[in-house]
Amino acid sequence: MTRVALIDDHESVRLGLEAALARTESTEVVFSGANVAAYLMWRQAAVASPADVVVLDLTLGDGTTVSENVDRVVRDGSSVIIHSVADRPAAVREALAAGAAGIVSKSSPTHEVLGAIGTVARGELLDNVEWASAVEGDREFASAQLSAREREVLRLYAAGLPLKAVAERLGVAYSTAKENITRVRVKYVEVGRPAPTKVDLLRRAMEDGILQDAPDDTAQHG
Repeated sequence: MTRVALIDDHESVRLGLEAALARTESTEVVFSGANVAAYLMWRQAAVASPADVVVLDLTLGDGTTVSENVDRVVRDGSSVIIHSVADRPAAVREALAAGAAGIVSKSSPTHEVLGAIGTVARGELLDNVEWASAVEGDREFASAQLSAREREVLRLYAAGLPLKAVAERLGVAYSTAKENITRVRVKYVEVGRPAPTKVDLLRRAMEDGILQDAPDDTAQHG
């Protein structure tokens, strides 16, 4: 059973989603309210554990920022899905950078929202059209933020070398190479382009032209 909290200051939207979730056997709505402060106060008063997934409106009418709301909920121990009309890409990017697991449009069919909740409850990140639209235009950001060493580790790792071999090739400790890959993944998550698997890292490296940084080692050293 996935414990879900709904935070939206549009009551009709919130109640509609609450009714849909009530019809499923896999979810339980433990809280429904208009802002994050009310949710956290309920948690404290009820001595309740954090919801597994918090479905959060992008903009609440209490003067809080999206970063503040996402950060507070994530720090409290829940995964966050942004439920929004998704017409403000900058705000969506801000939410993703603050730690939201993904975004679902308010125009999406209910079954897609339920599916997104299930995906995030399993510990997976959403990768959908709304997400892609939100980060469009920021495609080069992560690449620009990677250090020269991080780009080189990513290039070799994404090209197929085991991480141990990457470390040996670059003359660094295995722990250093691993730390570099971890930082690369974090930076991609921060711009809404998660790369949890090696295949995802390969895709990001190809998108950003990192695999073309150096044609081959012979060209580098010869």
